[in-house]
Amino acid sequence: MVFTGNANPKLANDICKYLGISLGDAFVGCFSEGEIRVKINQNVRGRDVFVIQPTCPPTNDNLMELLILMDAFARASAGRITAVIPYYGYARQDRKDQPRVPITAKLIANLLANAGAQRILTVDLHADQIQGFFDIPVDHLYAAPVLIEYFRKFEGKDLVVFSPDVGGVKMARAFAKRLEAPLGIVDKRRIDAQSAEVMNILGDAKGKIAVLVDDMCATAGSLTEAANALKKQGAREIYAGVTHGVFSGPALERLEESALKEIVVTDTIPLDNHKKHPKVRVLSVANLLGEAIKRIHSEESVSSLFV
Repeated sequence: MVFTGNANPKLANDICKYLGISLGDAFVGCFSEGEIRVKINQNVRGRDVFVIQPTCPPTNDNLMELLILMDAFARASAGRITAVIPYYGYARQDRKDQPRVPITAKLIANLLANAGAQRILTVDLHADQIQGFFDIPVDHLYAAPVLIEYFRKFEGKDLVVFSPDVGGVKMARAFAKRLEAPLGIVDKRRIDAQSAEVMNILGDAKGKIAVLVDDMCATAGSLTEAANALKKQGAREIYAGVTHGVFSGPALERLEESALKEIVVTDTIPLDNHKKHPKVRVLSVANLLGEAIKRIHSEESVSSLFV
């Protein structure tokens, strides 16, 4: 049985369409003072329950909905509860990089397990090691196959794949290998949490079609700086392939003014009407998540999706 909160109901419906089942009946709303109210309107005793809820903005509301939903299923004697979190929020604080700061990625992992989650299904964690923060099984999917399929139209057309920073090299290398394209790196120095300065470009972009790949785009500072630097080096066209389109703060204004011709994101996070932009193209991961859910339910291999 598949249920959802209010974070991304369209994605949940698309997943159910792929699975050929109806979305589970649950009320997820609020009391008059704003506290979240949940009621499961179907019998779930002994059932294999999947709760689809990205913890995207409004992050705290969506996270609380997910936690309360799982508590409701646990108390309704569901056989197994899998939290399907297409976008795992609070993931950027995954270590103590300064004195007296929290490790929120671990805190959220504890909260999910304590609320009743027995398995996690997620897409492109900000750092792979977050899987180790859980004491329950984690199925970590990659949106790369969905994005790569779109960028195949540039194969054989002087394509170069760039990572917008050193930390994203592993993801960019996977793209470059599948697209049979050379790999480049944009070396940057972070000024603060919202902005970065490009220092060097490792790789040749002159006269080429450059594709920047990253796991997420929040304020778009790193991505637009990298795109503008590639333009100065003589790149013919510049695209970006990003799994999670957060688009917070000045992101859309930066994209508008940048050298990027198009940014391709997935629907792990729903794009509100005010976040839609001519430069933004959305691809769906519904079939990918639907296939993973089907395989988890039937106890088949999920990793074979990426072989």
